[in-house]
Amino acid sequence: MAGWRRGPLFAALLTAWVLAVAEAETHREQAARPPERSLVRPMTASNWTLVMEGEWMLKFYAPWCPSCQQTDSEWETFAKNGEILQISVGKVDVIQEPGLSGRFFVTTLPAFFHAKDGIFRRYRGPGVYEDLQNYILEKKWQAVEPLTGWKSPASLTMSGMAGLFSISGKIWHLHNYFTVTLGVPAWCSYFIFVIATLIFGLFMGLVLVVISECFYLPLPRNLSEHSEQNLRPEEVHLTEQLQDVEEEKDDSNEEENKDSLVDDEDEKEDLGYEEEAEEDEEDGPAVGADEKSDAQDPEPPREAREDEGSAEVGDDSLAQPHPAGTEAVGDSLRQRRSQHADKGPSA
Repeated sequence: MAGWRRGPLFAALLTAWVLAVAEAETHREQAARPPERSLVRPMTASNWTLVMEGEWMLKFYAPWCPSCQQTDSEWETFAKNGEILQISVGKVDVIQEPGLSGRFFVTTLPAFFHAKDGIFRRYRGPGVYEDLQNYILEKKWQAVEPLTGWKSPASLTMSGMAGLFSISGKIWHLHNYFTVTLGVPAWCSYFIFVIATLIFGLFMGLVLVVISECFYLPLPRNLSEHSEQNLRPEEVHLTEQLQDVEEEKDDSNEEENKDSLVDDEDEKEDLGYEEEAEEDEEDGPAVGADEKSDAQDPEPPREAREDEGSAEVGDDSLAQPHPAGTEAVGDSLRQRRSQHADKGPSA
């Protein structure tokens, strides 16, 4: 009875031992077998120009990106069928190659690009093998707008962008080296970068000054003195010309002012003459009435006439009218004197 119980237990132990040995042999064979070679070609800054020829599909990824890890198996399957589809498949690690991510201006991960004879297009579909296969077989890439002009990865603008991204990547690696490997605090690392930036700016300014001094050739001392001596007489001549011009302007302004004053005086005199002529015209009837009254009155004695004449002459000499007014007054006086003279002989 006891032997019958020991028989199944011994068989179970033997079976477990056989399975363990077989599993160990399987693991040993898998470890000894070389890993399957990936058909996805890693692209770097040194060999990225290969995509300028033929047809390519590129994948930009990061090791820490979960979405990128989910599409790894699909991308490997797509690469295995690359010979059938007559297409090359590559991948770019943005951590190791920040310059290429800047050249293609990658802002999201994962990012896929199609290249056909140097013309690039962005593939925005899912990273699934069936969709990728249909994108190539049905040539859906022809309906996508290509990256041309300054957006093209081969343009000069994107080359500059690649340089900026590569510099930022190197600074990031250096910062990690300070903080992780050496254990330097983060603020110390930032302070080091600030000081380095200031020193680099001063150095570049010094280089520019040296370059400008090398290209600038100063004149010899004798030539410079001679040129200064030649310039001084020219400056004096120019100043004299400017003074002459200013004097001429002042003279012309003075003459214009004088002419304007003379014109104003002439206008005033003309207005005075017109007013005196109007007064004479108004006084004309009064003078005729006086002459009639003189004709009716008896003739005064001769001495009275002489006194009146001298008084009129004195009034004329004190009044001193303007030339046009004096002519009118003189005419009226001559008329009176001729009338008195006619009356004298008749008496």
